[in-house]
Amino acid sequence: MSDPIRNIVVLTGAGISAESGIDTFRDSGGLWEQHRVEDVATPEGFARNPELVQRFYDARREAVQQVAPNAAHEALARLDAEWGGKSDHDLLIVTQNVDDLHERAGAEHVLHMHGELLSALCFGCDARHRWSEPLIDGPACPGCGKQALRPDVVWFGEMPYQMERIYDALRRADLFVSIGTSGAVYPAAGFVRDAREFGARTLELNLERGEGSYWFDESRQGRASELVPAWVEEVLAN
Repeated sequence: MSDPIRNIVVLTGAGISAESGIDTFRDSGGLWEQHRVEDVATPEGFARNPELVQRFYDARREAVQQVAPNAAHEALARLDAEWGGKSDHDLLIVTQNVDDLHERAGAEHVLHMHGELLSALCFGCDARHRWSEPLIDGPACPGCGKQALRPDVVWFGEMPYQMERIYDALRRADLFVSIGTSGAVYPAAGFVRDAREFGARTLELNLERGEGSYWFDESRQGRASELVPAWVEEVLAN
């Protein structure tokens, strides 16, 4: 008989939000199609053309506020409440997504390793502020007053947020579940191998097999809005 599951780490990627109307990074009609990644998702791109970058993220920030969580987000929020709320159980939802759909569905144990669209980062004082309005006009930082706000999004070449907390959760995990991610972007793509080395069981839920599917103990293919609620039912029934 396998050991009981108490600690779960869930990694979510763009695929979980696609059914809410947020295009995935790799979609042919996705958000990045009209721009090179180097121009809108790197510190160098921001230094070259801050107006382009601000307009790009202003559009994304406005768009994300027009969509709603789907059944997959809602299922994870249920798991968050019923599993994460137990004193002898632990749950951490690590998301690569910069939308707030997990939180709007009701989840509380969420870590945004790539930042958040509805947040602004001041490169004058390093403070972060909840933000829902455009940044193109150079509003002042609520903390230091400088016109030094940028999107609070981790760009290529920058360090993702709270990596120590993520690795600590992986070390303690009994189960690692990857949902809606291609397995192509590091360091998140390496989490399954880390989890395996630490002794966790591993499960992939994805529309199709990802680049790192062979690392998982089990891989299930289908729509996140169908796979995730079914898996949550399984977990809570045990």
